[in-house]
Amino acid sequence: MAAAPRVLVVDGARALRAALDACLHGEFDVRQEGDGEAAWQALVLDQSIRIVVAGTDLPRMDGFQLLERIRASKLRRLRQMPVVFLVEADADEVRSRAQALGVSDFLLRGGVTPEIVLRLKNLVTLDSVRESLEGARATAVQDTQSGLFTRKYLELQAAQALSQSARHGIELSVMVLGFDGFESLVERLGEEQSAMVGLRFSQLLKGKIRQEDSLGHFGTGQFAIVSPGTSLAACATFAERVRQAVEATPIKAGNERVAVTVSVGLAGVPGDAVHSAGNLLDLAGQRMAAAHAAGGNRLVAGGETRSPKPMSLHHALELLNAGRGDAVRPHLGNLGRQCLPLLKLLDEEFGLTLPLAEVERRLKERDIP
Repeated sequence: MAAAPRVLVVDGARALRAALDACLHGEFDVRQEGDGEAAWQALVLDQSIRIVVAGTDLPRMDGFQLLERIRASKLRRLRQMPVVFLVEADADEVRSRAQALGVSDFLLRGGVTPEIVLRLKNLVTLDSVRESLEGARATAVQDTQSGLFTRKYLELQAAQALSQSARHGIELSVMVLGFDGFESLVERLGEEQSAMVGLRFSQLLKGKIRQEDSLGHFGTGQFAIVSPGTSLAACATFAERVRQAVEATPIKAGNERVAVTVSVGLAGVPGDAVHSAGNLLDLAGQRMAAAHAAGGNRLVAGGETRSPKPMSLHHALELLNAGRGDAVRPHLGNLGRQCLPLLKLLDEEFGLTLPLAEVERRLKERDIP
């Protein structure tokens, strides 16, 4: 038999907790706490808790603060956990405030009746259905909104390619790309517009990969490409072209064009010793995280962090036309040296008397990136 779902009952009144315990006994496994702070600690540590029943006037941390902390938690199981408030019959203001914070339901403090069991069981059942739907989406082949492969399906594709590699010595590369500072982008634009930035980026990637490559989601603001028959060197060349294209091309989100950069992690066989497709994807993801940590806008392959290559004049002009002078500025020493012959010719042709000697002196003092 399945274990009874665990409910956390939180209230300062011991008699009320005992009455609820007696009412729920047999249908629920009841855990009691007398204050909000103890309830929060229980929620964090006890992963078996499925639902919370709490009063609003709690010692140490009141019910509203507890609910707000639950809904703001970084743990998904807490953010989505059903929370029921115990309220008085005429507590309209309390109800409005609780609804604004995301309460799931209300029970009357003086109405401990068998109906409570049914209502709590319904909330637990709905939560279980939600979890099942999320699990089904995780195992689906394609994301319904973006049309990209899911991470689970990418692992299947990588596993098939890994098997081919082992049997026939075919190279396999995996690339994981992630927006630098994606959390800040979400805070500035909101979730909907940030998702649109991701969708535009995925469309850019779709137009650049081969038919035999598989593109899909890796994480929030992160994408992965599985490339059978591609060496790490070729994959790194492609990744660098993508990095430069994103750097030079602001992505449209609503009425705004957003300047973004990406970091890239690469992994592949036979260069990397991995035991499974999941390990290969995770390794590329770890290297992407290392690229983020190293300052972003770069790629990591084979444990080696590669800073952006010396900037070409063509790429510098692309960035300047896109309003990205900040990205060009660190490369001015190298770019200026390339431009000196042209400046000298212009000076000679038009008699401009440019201070070229001073320009050349300043360039010599400047480090080449």
